[in-house]
Amino acid sequence: MMSSRLSDDDILYLPLGGTGEIGMNLNLYGHKGRWLMVDLGVTFADHRLPGVDLLMPDPDFIEQQRENLVGLVLTHAHEDHIGAVAHLWPFLRCPIYATAFTQSMIAHKFAEQGLTGEVDVQVVPVGGRFEVGPFDIEFLSMTHSVPEPVSLAIRTSAGTVFHSGDWKFDPAPVIGPGPDKTGLKALGDEGVLAVVSDSTNVMSEREAGSETSVRDALRDVIAGCRGRVAVTCFASNVARVDSVMRAADACGRRVLLMGRSMQRIYQAARDNGYLDNIPPLLCEEEFEYLSPDQVVILCTGSQGEPRAATARLSRGEFRSVWLADGDTIIFSSRVIPGNETAVFDLHNNFAARGVDVVTDHDAPVHVSGHPGRDDVRALYDLIRPQIAVPTHGEARHLREHARVAALSGVPQQIAARNGDLIRFARNGTAERVEQVSAGTLALEGGRLIETRSAIFKDRQKMSHQGAAMVTLVLNESGQFLGQPELSLHGLIEESEEFDIFEDAQTAVQKALTRLSRGERKRDNVLKETARTAIRSYFNKLFRKKPVTAVHVVRV
Repeated sequence: MMSSRLSDDDILYLPLGGTGEIGMNLNLYGHKGRWLMVDLGVTFADHRLPGVDLLMPDPDFIEQQRENLVGLVLTHAHEDHIGAVAHLWPFLRCPIYATAFTQSMIAHKFAEQGLTGEVDVQVVPVGGRFEVGPFDIEFLSMTHSVPEPVSLAIRTSAGTVFHSGDWKFDPAPVIGPGPDKTGLKALGDEGVLAVVSDSTNVMSEREAGSETSVRDALRDVIAGCRGRVAVTCFASNVARVDSVMRAADACGRRVLLMGRSMQRIYQAARDNGYLDNIPPLLCEEEFEYLSPDQVVILCTGSQGEPRAATARLSRGEFRSVWLADGDTIIFSSRVIPGNETAVFDLHNNFAARGVDVVTDHDAPVHVSGHPGRDDVRALYDLIRPQIAVPTHGEARHLREHARVAALSGVPQQIAARNGDLIRFARNGTAERVEQVSAGTLALEGGRLIETRSAIFKDRQKMSHQGAAMVTLVLNESGQFLGQPELSLHGLIEESEEFDIFEDAQTAVQKALTRLSRGERKRDNVLKETARTAIRSYFNKLFRKKPVTAVHVVRV
């Protein structure tokens, strides 16, 4: 499995998720025959996988050698970095290292999976340092849109790798400490072999900006609203939740939380010392008795998720909570690429109800949690690595990040993709040495299925071609007892069913009558003949080849 060119003096880097795409991060570092995993996240599925909500990286490579996996380190509590932990940990069964807030978030996930008490989770404070196997790991404080984001200094006998996680340089963070630039510079002075870093926002020339500016903007927007106000954002953005609550309080309004994830993260933040001195929250029963200018609804679902609170609010599905003509909803988040249609549908739903929609195009109600080009340059100025490996981004982000690294004086850049096994050598060079299979798993109804499975291929075909079921009933001598029975799905309208149904039935029957008595005794011949006949009929009629199942019953 491993190249003969590798030795114990190498550091290996292997991304299995999140490199060449945004979401479902999984990174592996290898040294002296042992592996360290960094992050284990999910992403949303799209229309190409009907019936699936979440995707996650396939850990098969490391599962096959899990005795060499010394631990899983989590950089922060966003779903694209922790969302797969509870689903995949049973296949890995390694210790987990995380900050207190991140531990709170995964504890809830383990409880949902019935794994409470089974998992060894070591809480490491921001700024803490620990050893696991041949790796010496330090948690360096960064800023992001969730509490306690850390970058990792991964020290080994072959050199040090800096793994950024998600980050930005926020000069005035609302929650938690600022970025540890002193520690970053000291790490650079110590010498860094490679940086593996976030590329999500590198296409933006400017710095990411500060959460403090969003708080001020939210206060100004809310102050100018006369009716009810709703704000939708990512629930995990605790700094944004804090900003909304304090902006609402400054405008004489009370906050109602909507959505289970919002409630859960609010409690996790409170348990870890965040969201202090927040005025009492509203409950749904109180909402309808307050004047419209006294309330703010803070809800999940900013990306158009159909079952989330924002979508339900846009459809008027809550009995005690609503928005109406003259009210306002603020989208305090960016639109993740791929979600544009769902989000714009929300905007239109609200507009149709007379609700004013405010986005970051109308007012500065959102800043990114990821570094712009200026932040990326500043990071390289502090750390001064020999090698740059962009991650957490699509191909265009990775290429642009590599270009920025080169302009920042980093001698070597590698724009990797999932499955690239990269070797970092002591002499400060890097090379791709192998390509490892990097698959994807779909979570459906509590089970995990490879996305390459025939299940999804059939669903895709059915969504485009329709489906047909044919039942053939024969006696022991091979004589048909009645006509073939058909069941058609996604092919014909009810109003046209009789004529087409009868013609399709006749086409199958004619094909079957041409079979010899010997052929009728073979189920595989009967099935293929009927399948070919029904597909040929609909191909001529509609240019559709339905997914067809044939059942043979002998009585």
